[in-house]
Amino acid sequence: MKSGRLLQVLLLLQSRGRMTADELASELEVSPRTIYRDVEALSASGIPIYADRGPAGGYQLVDGYRTRLTGLTTDEAQSLFLAGLPGPAEALGLGEFAAAAQLKLLAALPTELRSRAEQIRQRFHLDTPTWFRGDEPTEHLATIADAVWEQRRVRMTYLRWGNQTVEREVDPYGLVLKAGTWYFVGSGRTYRVSRVLALQVTAESFERPGDFDLARFWAEWSEQFEARMYGERVTVRMTRSGLDKTQYLLSGYQARVIRDAAPEPGQQFGFPTESHRHAVADLLKFGADVEVLAPDELRHELVRTIEAMQDVYNDAKLRAWFR
Repeated sequence: MKSGRLLQVLLLLQSRGRMTADELASELEVSPRTIYRDVEALSASGIPIYADRGPAGGYQLVDGYRTRLTGLTTDEAQSLFLAGLPGPAEALGLGEFAAAAQLKLLAALPTELRSRAEQIRQRFHLDTPTWFRGDEPTEHLATIADAVWEQRRVRMTYLRWGNQTVEREVDPYGLVLKAGTWYFVGSGRTYRVSRVLALQVTAESFERPGDFDLARFWAEWSEQFEARMYGERVTVRMTRSGLDKTQYLLSGYQARVIRDAAPEPGQQFGFPTESHRHAVADLLKFGADVEVLAPDELRHELVRTIEAMQDVYNDAKLRAWFR
């Protein structure tokens, strides 16, 4: 509704300062022309909003102006309690503060909203770690979080893949919790918190790049990481049953690549894998629902593996027979 969008425009300008019509339009998913009309409507209603022209221009509110139209709707109040992350807050050393803030928010809400918020808290729970994996050690997480907040450079001893220990000096830009695993982004690279063996926060400060956006960086990095990890392709064909099982037997990225390729049963396509060794393990899950067409060495490796498995079970039958 227009009234809701006008309030969103007002709150965006109040929280972010100067914004262009294009930025507001992108944020609210409307056209710049709609923003022009909304700004005119706000100005006509007495809101002290003005525009600066030129390349660095945009709309902004008169300094010191604050709207009082910040009451929470029922849905907004409920959503705040869905955003609670007691586990991660505890890991960051903020558990008691998060709990106190939630109690204060609950006490400040009107009776009706308080009741709905309490129902949300009792009926929905967010559990971030994945199945069948214990918690990783995060002894340096709170220290890294402080360095992120204070914009302090850190020196660390880091365990790279392959158990190679390296020394790094990093400007930590932000922290990310991915499926129960903590990462931090520093100087354009990503590090796994559990692999930090030693950490020292220095007295040196740093400036975050003005155009750095943590969510956008993580999305782009994740896509590139998965593409690198599954950079090899082997040629296979699958039955309909095999194609239907890809979403259950493979990683999300592998299943997405196969889904985008949209192969028909019996049609050959490129199967994404990390290496031939990983391909053997992945393809054996499908049994007779998949056939490797190329490369020949992978096909032969699968045959040798299947023959070795047959020998194991044949021997077991013979041992049982002669007991």
